[in-house]
Amino acid sequence: MSDSPENPSARPGPRGPRDPADEPGARALPPAAPPLDLTAESGATATGPRHGRRWLRRTALGLSALVLAAAGAGTLLYAKLDGNIRTDPDTRNELEKYEAERPKSQPGGAENVLLIGSDRRSGENNGKYGEDNGTQRSDTTILLHAAADRRSATAVSIPRDLMVRIPVCKRSDGKQSAPQFIQFNWAFEFAGAACTIRTVEKMTGIRIDHHMIVDFAGFKKMVDAVDGVDVCLERPVDDDEARLRLPAGWQTLRGEEALGYVRARKSLGDGSDTQRMERQQQFLAALVNKVHSNGVLLHPGRLYPLLDAATSSLTTDENLASLRGLYEWVRGMRSIPTDKVQFLTVPRQEYRYDADRDELVQPDAEQLFRQLGKDRPVTVRPTSAPASPSPAAPGQAQGRAGTQRPGPASGPRKDFPDGTPDGTPDASAPPSATPTFRGTTAERGICR
Repeated sequence: MSDSPENPSARPGPRGPRDPADEPGARALPPAAPPLDLTAESGATATGPRHGRRWLRRTALGLSALVLAAAGAGTLLYAKLDGNIRTDPDTRNELEKYEAERPKSQPGGAENVLLIGSDRRSGENNGKYGEDNGTQRSDTTILLHAAADRRSATAVSIPRDLMVRIPVCKRSDGKQSAPQFIQFNWAFEFAGAACTIRTVEKMTGIRIDHHMIVDFAGFKKMVDAVDGVDVCLERPVDDDEARLRLPAGWQTLRGEEALGYVRARKSLGDGSDTQRMERQQQFLAALVNKVHSNGVLLHPGRLYPLLDAATSSLTTDENLASLRGLYEWVRGMRSIPTDKVQFLTVPRQEYRYDADRDELVQPDAEQLFRQLGKDRPVTVRPTSAPASPSPAAPGQAQGRAGTQRPGPASGPRKDFPDGTPDGTPDASAPPSATPTFRGTTAERGICR
């Protein structure tokens, strides 16, 4: 039978064209090898094909199990961290009511985060710090400004006893609080984070983009996650209120001791909240420095405990209330060099009518807020840096070291040891230069 077009058997069938071996002069191909059967058991010796097949099968199954286990563990860890973070929808809902009166967001990507350290007594192990009466106050409040280019970050402490105007706020019982001129940390006690944010925005003219609330337990966990922070003490400390007993000298503080160190007032310094804020700033600077120097943010094994401690201790706005949102924010901050992570206290002085309260020093505070609000740089110099002394002119306040500064309307300022009022910009700088305030950087830490 010829291979003519009329021959149906010569046409390509449903399985494809005919076998090339059927062509005239074609060489026969060897028979195809059977498919590899990893489950075959018969016809093989212990050292022959059966052994190889069994090894391949077990290796494939082992690798598959390992990949699935790793993926599952990663998913579980991610879900755990993501689920740790508590959201704060009530704050968002309350702020939305006052959107028209809030400052506008900064252009270019600069962000402002309000960090609130709560002295809440409820919760695990927090009752030891005082009676839980159902309220909480902002034991520490820091306005953190991250520059748009992420080349610097400035953390400004707001004194808890600063006299400020608190606007009308919705209280936890649903009632409205009247506007009043009162100490700052009452805003958080009256009406929580929303009231605190609006108070800061009205005082500074700076929009708060995000907020984070951390309680006592959360602070201790984060310090422990980096294996403690080094401090150096000139003299021993014995403070029952802060639950702190430490020898003099260089040491590493963890957990309870670290919390006592940043909370102590009467046993460290002169007992003022100003010096306590400076100590908190120095401690946070040392904490940031350790995170950078140990490569925590680039080392998964070190990063996970820190993320677990942080996420399980945070209450945040909804934009940060996910591991992805928090990670993206931290990733943008991790490239900032430690000498550009700055800490300072808002310019303040003793309140003229009550020495146990504070008030803003103007125009210094306005200058600081204006610089940050326009994403312009500020610099800090150490609180121990010497100032150039000059004799005080009549009508001017003179510090202990003779530094000349204008005095407040009434009442003395609380001075640094060198006589310069705290937070006051450096008078030796020309007006066109970047304003300089007293503070510290993460590069300095505590003991430099």
